[in-house]
Amino acid sequence: MTNVVGPRAVFGVIVPSTNTVVEHDYWRAGLPGISYRAGSMYIPNPVMGDDEDFQALLGQIRASIDTAVRDVLTAEPDRMVMGMSAETFWGGVEGNTSFEQRLRERTGLPVTTGASACRAALHELGCRRIAVFSPYQPIADKEVARFFTEAGFEVTAITGLRCPTAQQIARETPERIRDAVTDIDSADADAIVQVGTNLSFVAQADALEAELGKPVVAINAATLWHALREHGFDDRVPMGAGSLLREH
Repeated sequence: MTNVVGPRAVFGVIVPSTNTVVEHDYWRAGLPGISYRAGSMYIPNPVMGDDEDFQALLGQIRASIDTAVRDVLTAEPDRMVMGMSAETFWGGVEGNTSFEQRLRERTGLPVTTGASACRAALHELGCRRIAVFSPYQPIADKEVARFFTEAGFEVTAITGLRCPTAQQIARETPERIRDAVTDIDSADADAIVQVGTNLSFVAQADALEAELGKPVVAINAATLWHALREHGFDDRVPMGAGSLLREH
């Protein structure tokens, strides 16, 4: 439900309690009349140093998401946006569909997930062959690749930064991220895709697009774009957020 600071829409945003980037990226876009109410999924043990740790982290997300959603619903938002990505890719296309359905049934609201947003963005950009990077461990990268493959894309390369903790994701430097992009980029890839919402990449993605001459999709830009367009808003972000929000 709209309010004084969000007369056009209020988006509920679900983030892990360790995430410091999603809300920053959304507010930085400077969209008039749209506000955000974040709900945190409590992550008491943010270690993700190997595949087993990563699965345990997902367990913490699954245990706390209902509480985060409950809290956000008290602000009467108009849409739910998942400011976390790994869980939305888990189980491939069917897993994402089931996740979205559960959230719609729980909230009675339209839902934006990272997986669906990236898929819609790539279709909009006309890209089929993609190179992907994440802050994840191999077990999660396999699930990300599975989703994109099942959605009809060719994954030319995928790599993870193998962050040891959830907080470390937000501390990754532009230099290390650039190295990851360099490792996966090739003439075979129509686009670069980044997943992992606590990775600060939106502004860097915008700069890399000009340098590489191809779309570079940052997941936080994709989820914001998807939420706007699915909600009937045609707002553009003219600078610093990439071609998706600037031109589409």
